This record gives sequence, structure tokens and C-alpha cells, in this order.
Amino acid sequence: MTNAELFEKAKKLMPGGVSSPVRAFKAVGGEPIIVSKAQGSRLWDVEGKEYIDFLMSWGPLILGHAHPRVVRAIEEQARRGLSYGITNEHEIKLAELVVDSMPSVQMVRFVSSGTEATMSAIRLARGYTGRKYIVKFDGCYHGHADSLLVSAGSGVATLGIPGTPGVPEEIASLTLVLPYNNPAALEEAFEKYGEQIACVIVEPVAGNMGVVLPREGFLERLRNLTLKYGALLIYDEVITNFRLSRGGAQAYFGIDPDITCMGKILGGGMPLGAYGGKREIMEKVAPEGPIYQAGTLSGNPFSMVAGIATLTQLFEENPYERLEKLTQRLTEGISRILSHKGIPHRINRIASMFTVFFTEEEVYDYETARRSDRELFGRFFRALLREGILIPPAQFEAWFLSTAHTEEDIDRALEKIERAVSSL
Repeated sequence: MTNAELFEKAKKLMPGGVSSPVRAFKAVGGEPIIVSKAQGSRLWDVEGKEYIDFLMSWGPLILGHAHPRVVRAIEEQARRGLSYGITNEHEIKLAELVVDSMPSVQMVRFVSSGTEATMSAIRLARGYTGRKYIVKFDGCYHGHADSLLVSAGSGVATLGIPGTPGVPEEIASLTLVLPYNNPAALEEAFEKYGEQIACVIVEPVAGNMGVVLPREGFLERLRNLTLKYGALLIYDEVITNFRLSRGGAQAYFGIDPDITCMGKILGGGMPLGAYGGKREIMEKVAPEGPIYQAGTLSGNPFSMVAGIATLTQLFEENPYERLEKLTQRLTEGISRILSHKGIPHRINRIASMFTVFFTEEEVYDYETARRSDRELFGRFFRALLREGILIPPAQFEAWFLSTAHTEEDIDRALEKIERAVSSL
């Protein structure tokens, strides 16, 4: 069957034909592809078309698709059981790798998704501090828990309003939404609500408004203000853990949070999330403490062995410098192509993740990201897809490279991108 035929069938069985909304390609137009298989830096749809993949399952696959070490670990585990519902030895090994790698993490609790990690971290922060308000930043996505699905209103330090039907205003109103990279708004919020703020949750490098880097001094001000007012600082490193460096964004920037949320690379392509932090905080989690959180499939052995294999390979290979150079070569090539065509653009990059924005101005928060030409991005996406280049089907997401990508992949990708841009 073709992509179109299978998608029509899917729409009759699943809302929008997908298990996650962005996969429906509504933000970029055109018909979604249906994946058949993937290997290394490549992915194939059900019609047999091959794509150079810069989506990489939205970031987890830093070793590429079906890395032999990860596949072998999963195959071996399959013969030993799919799930136990009780602690297994692999949880302890992966916890050890996390604690040894992430500077601020002394204890960790595994869950099954990034959303579970952020939701649990916020409950922990509220329980630990005895306060009710949380602070998030406009354009930072932390999963689909009710208190995090809010958008900013007008003005500074506004109370959150629901970003989707189904979230009661009473819940949304406990979330303060601020502009990213704006220390003045942060200080104003703390002056007004400081004694009631349980935590600030932030992507230390935003990846869900597109890649947006923290301006100099922003993360330091966050750390100082939370310490001053007794609030906890939560880093959502679901994207950046093990992506920017072995120790994530906190090691990259040298600023430690109180709680860290992790996922994606941590699970090596299998569903996995985690939250961890200082011992005195994590000891408040049940059964050690009174703050409850549980999950039948938490610590699932499949996810554990995939994570162990991924992190072990990653740490042995230490590919960060090579990935940085490869990504820089790709982004510089894309910029040359777009400049030659006279297309205004900005490329925000850090380590092996980046976003192409079609705008002339600097992109430093959600408002500036939203001014990017999304109609042009949609045409860009569809042109790349026709040429066999897969990128995120949304302007406000990151492209990712993996150790499976080669110099030849970059050369070939740039040739295809040049043809695609010429057709715009």
C-alpha cells in the first residue's frame, strides 16, 4: 500500500491518523509518510523511498537507527523477559551511569516518558517547598501535563491561561508564564509571587520553539533568584541530556539545578524518562518520603538495557567534538545555499542540534521565533521531503545529527537541499 492509502486507513482508526499530533504534517502541509524501516542515518517509507534522516526520532537516536550494540542488548533481554514489575539489575546500572554523569543528580527515579518526568518533578517541588505556583517560559514545552499546557497572556508575569480545552482555569492559573531570556520579567515575577513560587522549570536550551539558546547571564540569574527566594530550579533536559555533553546542559554551562528531568537519549530509542536531583529532595519521593509517584512499567528492562547500551557506547566513543564539527558543516552549507537564493534566515545551533528560521532578526524567545515565515518553512519542508531529506515537520523543532551521519551524508544532503531550495 502507498503512504496515502495507509494514512487514510489510519485516520479511520486513530485521531488524525497519528499517535502524536505533529506527525500528521498539518503544520507543513502535504501528506505524511508512513515508515517501513530505518538503519543508521537512513529511513525508508512504505513505498521504498529512502531519506537521510535529520529527525532522528525527535532526538533520542544519537547513535543512529538500530545501532548494533543497542539492538543486541534488546535481543538478549527479550529472551530474559519483557517486563517484571519488580526491580531489575539494569535499573541499578543505568541509575549509576546517570548519577556518575549528571553533575547535580545524586538520586534518580525512572518513569516512562518525559511528560511523566516533568509532571513528577513539579509535584515533588510543590511537596518539598509547600508552595503552589510554578514558573515556566513561553514557548518551552514540558510535556502535556495540565499545569504545563498553558500559554502566556499579555504583559509581564501573567497568570497562565489554558492552552487547550480540558485544562481547568483553576489549574492553569497556578502557572506563571514568562518570556524566555528576559531576566527583568523573571525578577518582577519573583518580587510579586516569590514566597509562593515552588519552582521554575526551564529548558536550559529551548528545543520546542525551535533551538533557542540562553543569553549570557540568563541561567545564572535563574539560579540566583531561585536560591534567594527558596524556590527549586528544574532543568528540563529531556532533549539536552547527553546531547550537549556527557553531563548535559548543566555540565555544558556549569550551572546546577535542584531537579533534572531526562529522557530521549537516556532510553536509546525506547520509551523512558527520569527525574533526579539532590539527595535531600529525592528522599521525599515515596516510599522514602510522602510524595507519591509510581508506574507499572517504570524501570522496564527493555528501556534500561537500551539506555545502558546507548550511554556506554556514547561515553566510550566520546563523539561530541566530531558531531559539533559535522553539524557546523551542515548548517554553514544550508546558510550558503539560502543566502545565494536571497532567502532571509537565521540558524540557531548548539552541539548537534539546530533550527533553521526564515527571518532576518535574531531569534531569542518565542515571540521572535513566531515571526519566522512558517508558510515558507512548509514549502521548504515539502521540497526537502521530495528530495529524500527528512527534517521535523514543524518550524518550532530541532534537527538532530547522530554518530551514524558521515561526511558523505552531509555532502549528499547539501546537494539535495540545494536542489530543493532552487525549486522554492
